[in-house]
Amino acid sequence: MSRDMANILIVDDSKTDAFRVKNMLEEQGYQTSQAENGEEGIQKAEEIRPNLILMDVVMPGLNGFQATRKITKSKKTNSIPVVIISSKNMESDKAWGLMQGAKDFLVKPIAKEKLLETVKKFIN
Repeated sequence: MSRDMANILIVDDSKTDAFRVKNMLEEQGYQTSQAENGEEGIQKAEEIRPNLILMDVVMPGLNGFQATRKITKSKKTNSIPVVIISSKNMESDKAWGLMQGAKDFLVKPIAKEKLLETVKKFIN
């Protein structure tokens, strides 16, 4: 799959963080979609069927851990890899995120190189 075809869903209630990640990805040729909370993230995951989901943790309503669990357990969306991007950087947060079905866990603020390297792992 080429980058031009790949769609990455960014789920983050912080407009600043989402904008930053969106820019880093789009300048590399990826298409992006956005959701501002866990509920919207699940809905868009089902509608768009993105190739990858970048999930914040701390959001109003459903948090990123809950949304990740729903996405990775649902037959409709369980094939979509979820990478958590959070300011929570405790090992316990990381372990919990992976237990919810996330494929990887990145800590904010995220370095561009690290983001792109992680995205490439899941989008060939």
